Amino acid sequence: MNTQAVAAQGVIMIDGVPLKEQLARAERKKKITAFMLVVPLLAFIIFTFVIPIGNMLTRSVDNPRMTNQMPSLIDDLLLWDGKELPGEDMYAKLFQDIQWNIENGTIGRIATHVNYRMPGARSMIVKSKRKLKKIKGPPYKEQMIEAEPRWGELHTWRILQQVSDPLTSSYFLNAIDKDYDIDGNVVAQPEEKQIYVTLFIRTLWISALVTLLTLILGYPIAYLISTTPPRISNLLIIMVLLPFWTSLLVRTTSWIVLLQTQGVLNDIMVWIGLIADDGRIQMIYNLNGTLVAMTQILLPFMVLPMYSVMKTIPLSQLRASQSLGATPFRTFFRIFWPQSIPGIGAGGLLVFVLSVGYYITPALVGGSSGQMISNQIAFHMRSSLNWGLAAALGTIMLVGVLVLYWLYDRIVGIDNMKLG
Repeated sequence: MNTQAVAAQGVIMIDGVPLKEQLARAERKKKITAFMLVVPLLAFIIFTFVIPIGNMLTRSVDNPRMTNQMPSLIDDLLLWDGKELPGEDMYAKLFQDIQWNIENGTIGRIATHVNYRMPGARSMIVKSKRKLKKIKGPPYKEQMIEAEPRWGELHTWRILQQVSDPLTSSYFLNAIDKDYDIDGNVVAQPEEKQIYVTLFIRTLWISALVTLLTLILGYPIAYLISTTPPRISNLLIIMVLLPFWTSLLVRTTSWIVLLQTQGVLNDIMVWIGLIADDGRIQMIYNLNGTLVAMTQILLPFMVLPMYSVMKTIPLSQLRASQSLGATPFRTFFRIFWPQSIPGIGAGGLLVFVLSVGYYITPALVGGSSGQMISNQIAFHMRSSLNWGLAAALGTIMLVGVLVLYWLYDRIVGIDNMKLG
């Protein structure tokens, strides 16, 4: 056999190229062709997933604004011991950087950035902008303090130093309701500002509850579809898929029409005498509205994976079990239920992950008690423009989902999750 292999390696083709080299070329060409086929998908994943996720992770710790907008002051500020007010040289550099930002129209960026850590800083800097125009030369320290007394407070300079570090953990601290005090120690936020931990817990709880509700409602539906004749099951599948053919916004708005105080359901209950006209039930703009709307919208995502797995379970096993004397209840829980668990795992994981990041439905029907962490991320991205905090919240949510995914793999096993 070895002799034949050696002989084959020495075979020369008609064009004078050894057979081994031609086989290597063909194999290399095949690999290149396969790679070129997946290049579009690879590029799509990189530009729509890897780069945005990497940008979010970077923004959660990146703090370049002071470095970019205060180039003269930043080095001295980071080396300042913070025990007493800076000297004339640092005040001169502060004045120089403020004037540079005024000329470039970027003073508002500095004001907003400092205001994240020191409420009222924006108005202080904006007022200083007008008053500092009168300063023509040294001594800058006395004139700046006279123009705005807060420039003479040690607290103001310590805040400037804290927000000037090019890499910061303050966004993550704020995301878990913590912050730095004036001495740089990690302390809890005031009670009225402690909202994010509560929102994280509420988001996980709502997601878990929606997953459970869709499982309770969807399992019988998937079982019925998988065990009925094709003529009936095809019609049921169309009914399950029907919501996908309707806009998410339309479906959410329809729940507002149904559940509001003057809505259809309250009108029916008043008409049949179940409740009084002045005792209408508030079923919308609260947690109940979020749960109802999200459960209905995400129900197909639970039904379809379970159905695809249940369809592969041979019904002959159920008939054989009953023919051997097992009751329908025992047959279901000993034969059908264990084989359907992979579909439950796939549907549950899909619904839970979608629920964690849901935004539109809680925003429209959730009110104050039905909001989720995604609503706060959107607020900071669009309104407060605190992108660092939004990135930190998103990163924590991403890590939380990955941890839950890891736990699922350890407990259930990702290999046991099937889609049919």
